[in-house]
Amino acid sequence: MLGLYIHIPFCISKCNYCDFNSYKLDLDLKKRYLDDLEIEMKLYNEDIKKNNIKNEISSVFIGGGTPSILNSNEIRKIFSTIKNNFNIKQDAEITMECNPGTLTKEKLITMKEVGVNRLSIGLQAVQDYHLKSIGRIHSYDEFVKNYKEAKEVGFNNINVDLMYALPNQNFEDWKESLQKIVNLNPSHVSAYSLILEEGTKLYDMYENNEFEVIDEDTDINMYNYTISYLKENGYNQYEISNYSKSHFECEHNILYWKCGHYIGVGPGASGYIENYRYNNVESLDEYHSKLSENKKPLSNLEKLSIEDKIQEKIFMGLRMNEGIKFEDFRNEFKIDFKEKYSKQITDLKNKKLINESITGISLTQKGREISNSVFVEFIN
Repeated sequence: MLGLYIHIPFCISKCNYCDFNSYKLDLDLKKRYLDDLEIEMKLYNEDIKKNNIKNEISSVFIGGGTPSILNSNEIRKIFSTIKNNFNIKQDAEITMECNPGTLTKEKLITMKEVGVNRLSIGLQAVQDYHLKSIGRIHSYDEFVKNYKEAKEVGFNNINVDLMYALPNQNFEDWKESLQKIVNLNPSHVSAYSLILEEGTKLYDMYENNEFEVIDEDTDINMYNYTISYLKENGYNQYEISNYSKSHFECEHNILYWKCGHYIGVGPGASGYIENYRYNNVESLDEYHSKLSENKKPLSNLEKLSIEDKIQEKIFMGLRMNEGIKFEDFRNEFKIDFKEKYSKQITDLKNKKLINESITGISLTQKGREISNSVFVEFIN
């Protein structure tokens, strides 16, 4: 399996919690960027041919930034470039991230025409005062309008992004967000706890004592409520923060979590191909400059050692509810996982942080609540 990630780095304005590589919309820069993106995809097409890599893309994910900031002609241009350079499987999952405030019915029709078959719509909360406090440019009503238009156009695989532990958010606010979204019946829900990232506006506000973070117990209670409420309503938790109706799991994200290979294009994008992990430069000007010379816009290229790959496989595998399969480690690394990590397995089982079966290990609910602590045990 080979995935393709395409980064669209423009936004109307940056959300207060966001630390992704994004820039305020500039029409001239956007035009130049789309031309650069075409050059980068051609370079990877040449690479694939030269290195005899199987050019069969099983999933495409267009993220940002705000991909729905593109107009219909620009969406067509990107998909034309994709199809000219990559062999997209007939049943490939093709996701496009969208934000209310930049989404129209015309754009949704265009997305459907070019082959998008999954939408990921950023909402975060149903209360307009919370949306305003975190810097979203839309209201809840705008989201509902866009969501219903997407259904009318024929999209039946839609993820909704939600966020809890927001500034001044209480438990009832979070329950209301979940209830209203479940009533809309999307196929997939992503629910994340707010992380204050240094360099964001929210981080600065917190440092200036403009709000207090929710205490750890409330955060965990919100998480546990999310799991139980969504389960009651037909959503299976298949990863720490992701829930889906049956057969609507995000294939592209599963490819990441299973350490599959993928090409990443765009400023700040990362990829993993043929044992090499790479990151692109983040600056739009530097990105343009390198591609103008017909060079890949890399900032970092690293060949992963066996130990690197083992640690990634553990870290990513434990994120998923199915956990780690012993057989995968035997087949891929020729190691007996139970033997190599017997001490960690025993200690974590005694602390009730993991479950062990004949086939593998997985996090318990208690383990998911403090998952980073579990990951560290294996890395050390």
